[in-house]
Amino acid sequence: MPRTRRRAAAALLAATALLALTACGTSGGSGSGNGSTARSTVEVRIPDPGNSGVLALGKKDGSLDRALAAVGAKVRWTGSAGPFAPAAQAMNAGQLDIATGSITSGITSLAQRPGFKFFTAVAPDAAGEGILVRNGSGITSVKDLVGKRVAVNQGGTGEYLLLKALARAKIPADRVERVYLRPDQTAAVFNAGQVDAWAVWATYAVAEIGSGKAHFVADGAAIGSDNYSLNAVRTGFAERHPEIVKALYRYLHEASAEEKRNPAAYLNVFTDVGPTAVTGKAKEVQTGFTRQGGTVDPIGPEDIERFRAVAAFYAEQKVTKGRIDVTPHLLDIEKPA
Repeated sequence: MPRTRRRAAAALLAATALLALTACGTSGGSGSGNGSTARSTVEVRIPDPGNSGVLALGKKDGSLDRALAAVGAKVRWTGSAGPFAPAAQAMNAGQLDIATGSITSGITSLAQRPGFKFFTAVAPDAAGEGILVRNGSGITSVKDLVGKRVAVNQGGTGEYLLLKALARAKIPADRVERVYLRPDQTAAVFNAGQVDAWAVWATYAVAEIGSGKAHFVADGAAIGSDNYSLNAVRTGFAERHPEIVKALYRYLHEASAEEKRNPAAYLNVFTDVGPTAVTGKAKEVQTGFTRQGGTVDPIGPEDIERFRAVAAFYAEQKVTKGRIDVTPHLLDIEKPA
């Protein structure tokens, strides 16, 4: 069994946040072996992490700035977090250097001539992702989804979770209607009863479960999910600034371990009121998911095998045109620079 890992909190509530690094300064180098005596500063552009998670606390207390300063870098907070697919496109275009996403959305993005590699892994979220249904819906098992409409994000975590749940229950995929929606547009549709279920992860599930009006009919453990959370780095940046990528990994690893031990400290970092605050039952749900989750770790051999299983499953389900080879797009973050 693979060692436990923590799903980055930015994937839950933002912890699933995009990060971006870009070099700046007057000399072309940043201390990565170019022989220059002057070391320029590398700006780390990080989209705003929101109100919760490792990056939110790192922004507030300056700990991420301090970690990056040790390798000649600094943070510039900009933009906002978003899905991995557009972030991957931005990395391919040289507009971002680091982004966070799932292996499922990562595989579909790898089919588009990628210019990035994955360098960390957080084990699948057995508790915080799954097939969400409204209380009283009459849906008590995955088999009850036959003939129903299920909201999913196309080619990403939602579609994977639904297809994996159906395969495990031996239900042909065409017996359930997939309704393709953006996750940030799905809650209203789900609560209005326009879809019967929602294949979703913790970022969006926490509020629904916390409301007391919905629950998972099958969670990640029941589904047998291999849906890792990953951090990706633009290939060119990794080649030029390996020491910064390693410093970022160390920060995320240590902070995610602390968050797992004390999840409440990473919630409502800037405010405990308003739409970004997690309160009441939702706060209990979130802290419970976090305690059961994993940490940000290097990608090991056992993880790679599970990545390959997802790629094979996507090809079998015709989500991708063929089996995507993930291996060439992985970095060993523990390898000496």
